[in-house]
Amino acid sequence: MSESRLLARRAGLVAVGTFASRVLGLANHVVVAALFPVASTDAFFIAYTIPNTLRMLLGEGAVSNAFVPIFTDVRTHQGEPAARRFFGRFTITLTALLLLASLIGVLGAPWIALGYAGGLRDRPAEFQLVIELTRLLFPLLLLAGLGALATGVLNIFGQFTIPALAPALQNIAMIVAPLLLATQLPRWGFDPILSLAIGALIGGVLQIVVQLPSLRAANMLPPLALPRGDPDVRRALALIAPLTLGFGVYQLNMLFSRLFTSYLPTGSQSYLSYGQRVIEIPQGMFALAVASAALPTLARLRSEGKREQLLALFRDSLRLTSFIALPASIALFALAEPTAAVLFGRGKFGAVQIVETGRSLAVQGLGVWSVALVRTTIPVFAAHQDTRTPVRASALNLISFLAIAAALLGPLDHVAIAAANAIAATLQLATLLFALRKHTGPLGLRSVLVSAARIGVAGAIMAGVARLLASQFDWVHPASELTRIGAYALVGAVAVAAFVGAAALLRAPELSELLRAVRRRGKRAT
Repeated sequence: MSESRLLARRAGLVAVGTFASRVLGLANHVVVAALFPVASTDAFFIAYTIPNTLRMLLGEGAVSNAFVPIFTDVRTHQGEPAARRFFGRFTITLTALLLLASLIGVLGAPWIALGYAGGLRDRPAEFQLVIELTRLLFPLLLLAGLGALATGVLNIFGQFTIPALAPALQNIAMIVAPLLLATQLPRWGFDPILSLAIGALIGGVLQIVVQLPSLRAANMLPPLALPRGDPDVRRALALIAPLTLGFGVYQLNMLFSRLFTSYLPTGSQSYLSYGQRVIEIPQGMFALAVASAALPTLARLRSEGKREQLLALFRDSLRLTSFIALPASIALFALAEPTAAVLFGRGKFGAVQIVETGRSLAVQGLGVWSVALVRTTIPVFAAHQDTRTPVRASALNLISFLAIAAALLGPLDHVAIAAANAIAATLQLATLLFALRKHTGPLGLRSVLVSAARIGVAGAIMAGVARLLASQFDWVHPASELTRIGAYALVGAVAVAAFVGAAALLRAPELSELLRAVRRRGKRAT
């Protein structure tokens, strides 16, 4: 099987698991929006920022971009027993670091809350709730780190399905726990929103447990031992150090986002978070799938000195990601308010919340394609064991974000944060692609640009058709919930048909590849 076909197959496996996780995460937010007022969800989303950001760092950063290349190198040149020993020593090292970070987070929760939500000091009850939730959620760092480490090892061994499905367990736990506990906790003197944090912790444990049988089957349950000056562990830590700096830059971005928003009216944090959850489906689903599937192969090709094959695989990754991310950006912008209404418009989530979440979602949607391509590009730097360049690009992202948010915050309120993040991500992508030539020489992106142009035209046709049809319905005050869901299903089906038809007329090769893959899978099923 060619590298590009193998990439598509593995990315498909990861995409299925990631899609399940993202959809369940969205279902979790649907439940949360209906059960809790926006004042409570504001507090939770602020407190969840740090562990969720670190989950992204550990899963898509430190583990994927530092551990995986070193493990692959050790396994290739020293053999599997040496790789297993390295895994065990790195596990102990990572566990110690994350335990320390968790302890600091629990003890320093009041100061952390002040940094993220200083604007809530004028609302003491909400501010205290942020502190309590921060203390409860910080141990997620350890759980997320170990879960990401297991995922990285299993991906190296060609196992993608179980690791991709594991995060779905956390979302399931975060749906079930509020439904079971939200009405019970007040009887014991606790805020109902704590049920959501309890579900997150249970889900973090389940993500680790479900991967243990696969690690055992791969003979990779590590013999735990102290590093004792292991040079390979030091190499991995040396790569993690600049990634930690990059995390600091990204964390500053998140800090300022939360801090700016804490001075805005109640609900602003939630409007941004609900929009973010929606865009994570297209933004994370296929981009993360392609990045996860490509990294082990990119690391191997780099180790073997096969530059042309590496670049070909990278271009395939960009094309595959663009085929999903670009039309998703356009569709989310065109159908933002209908999407917010159908997903969240019930219970405690009324007309005002629908409109404000729709405004946030429309602008966040415009950034889906750039963030997705950033995630697809960073693994190429990881394959070259270069973690400093992505840090510099992240720093540019932060500076751009601050400047744009400061300029737009007054007139646009929470939408300014969404706009600043989308524009800054685009600048970050341009910086990464320019800097990558240092490692690879000319990237040969002409085919990718032509493909993106075709997809963009097809997406624009889809958006025009969708907006025209959506304007015929009242999304905020529908005749019934069934009417609203039926109307959205109709608009969505017509929009997809318009995109597929336009892509076929424009002879987009990605559409043909997708249809061939579906036909092959159908034949195997029969």
